[in-house]
Amino acid sequence: MKLIGLLILAYLLGAIPNGVWVGKAFFGTDIRQSGSGNIGTTNTYRVLGPYAGTAVMVLDIAKGSVATLLPTLGHVTTFLGTATPLLFGLFAILGHTVSIFDHFKGGKAVATSAGMLLAYNPLMFVIAAGLWVSLIYWTSMVSLASMIAFSLITLISLAFQDWYLTGIALVLTIFVFYRHRTNIRRIREGTESMVPFGRGYRNQQKSKTH
Repeated sequence: MKLIGLLILAYLLGAIPNGVWVGKAFFGTDIRQSGSGNIGTTNTYRVLGPYAGTAVMVLDIAKGSVATLLPTLGHVTTFLGTATPLLFGLFAILGHTVSIFDHFKGGKAVATSAGMLLAYNPLMFVIAAGLWVSLIYWTSMVSLASMIAFSLITLISLAFQDWYLTGIALVLTIFVFYRHRTNIRRIREGTESMVPFGRGYRNQQKSKTH
């Protein structure tokens, strides 16, 4: 019963729609009605600005981390052994993408997955964060950077022979690509939104002037 209760708690933590709540509480805006309609960091940044976007990113990472730490705090183990935290992290990700507080809709799971990784393997989180930031600089596209970063973390975890993390990272990579399918189409069409900095953005601006 304790295990089930904590798994439900992990789901509920993940289900907190930080983008929606921050938008409504501090800006009187429902970000689901603006921009891409997504409740995550990128759309929050686009609609409400960098401070709100950063706050939502931190909160989404935090809920993934807290949920992943629940079995350690509650002294709960499962058949997964030392990988038990990943199970709780997955329930948080499930909550984020199928939120009971958002009519069973949700975000694309990037920040919450990062939070799970932070709690499970801080070194891998640092690697992932470095890759993500570097990729955003080179591409100026959060969507493309996220998809590539997830793919690389899958390969890196495979190289470290962390089979549980590799399996989960692979599943999450497939899911992230699926949730970004409209972004993939826009990337192919050359119409994907860019952040206003980085190499990709500068190249785009140069091409417009010629």
